[in-house]
Formats: sequence, C-alpha cells, structure tokens
Amino acid sequence: MKKKRETLPVDPPAAKAPDAIIEQAQIALEAARPQKAGCVICGEESAPISSEGLCWVCRRLKLSAWRDSDSQMSAQE
Repeated sequence: MKKKRETLPVDPPAAKAPDAIIEQAQIALEAARPQKAGCVICGEESAPISSEGLCWVCRRLKLSAWRDSDSQMSAQE
C-alpha cells in the first residue's frame, strides 16, 4: 500500500509592489543600459567588436573589399 504524500504549506502571495515603484525601477534600468552606437555608414546597430563604429554587414563588406584589393595588388606585381 502506498503512503499518502503530505502537502507542503503554501506561502501567502507576496504583496504587489505599487506601480509607481515599478515604473521608477524600469526608468532606472533604461538609464543604466549603455546606449548602442549606430553604424557610421548605414545607421544600424554597431557591432560590439568594431572599433571603427561599423555594423556587421558594413564591417564584412570593408574586410572583403580590403582582401580583394590586396589580392589585386599582388597580382599586378
């Protein structure tokens, strides 16, 4: 025969914080977040590893163009 499980006591619901306090906390969180810089070319969100202030797409295009120009210069020599 199986033993009956004892039910655990349920804690009373926590008091709800007033809306004004919640609103102030949300404003404080928004202010604490670092502002994301925009891409200097297209204005999209800048890539975090980009020191030039470029987004992922513009950074990739720059690197591809740089690589292409290097290969053309070595072919001309």
